[in-house]
Amino acid sequence: MDGLKVNENEYLPLRDVVFNTLRRAILRGELVPGQRLMEIQLAEKMGVSRTPVREAIRKLELEGLVVMIPRKGAEVAHISGKNLRDVLEVRRALEELAGELACERMTEEEFRLLEQANHKFTGVVGSDDITVIAQADEAFHGLIYQATENERLIQMVNHLREQMYRYRIEHIKDRSQRKVLVQEHQEIMRALAARDVEATRRAIRNHINKQEVAVSKNIREQEK
Repeated sequence: MDGLKVNENEYLPLRDVVFNTLRRAILRGELVPGQRLMEIQLAEKMGVSRTPVREAIRKLELEGLVVMIPRKGAEVAHISGKNLRDVLEVRRALEELAGELACERMTEEEFRLLEQANHKFTGVVGSDDITVIAQADEAFHGLIYQATENERLIQMVNHLREQMYRYRIEHIKDRSQRKVLVQEHQEIMRALAARDVEATRRAIRNHINKQEVAVSKNIREQEK
């Protein structure tokens, strides 16, 4: 944990700064799966009180990055193939519906913004900072959700997106997959531009299925 350092941000509450610090440490492997998260130790390491650390750990649990073990406390969650499958089964159904609704409701301005988001994503896929790539990927999909005009669907997908973040990072870590992601985004855009519901659902389903295959392979390799 020597790399843990809280970067003060005058625009964010301390609890959010601590959360971002711990989240980044988990995603980058500075805090490894199975490692216990001791509130006192973390608070001393980051130079903060226990309260923001406790709040951050609770939020990390909601994202699936931390698990609470009875009579033991919090620890960094292992990357699980079962959890990946559970999350992607729900995500696949919701995103196919989102694609269908976006086909019907997306405006020309929204499609223009989607093109810009895809252009930005294409421009950062070679970055060494995987969080930048993940954010650009989320922004692309987020515009499709917004185009559905369905607040309940947007809320559900956004909650799932938090649980999906770690798997998205695992996918992006594999540089060989990044060009594939660009191609898949383009396939989704072509289907949306044509207002072709079946093609859009198929492109989204293919996108998520390939992600599951790639990340599952990474998980199996890490378990060896």
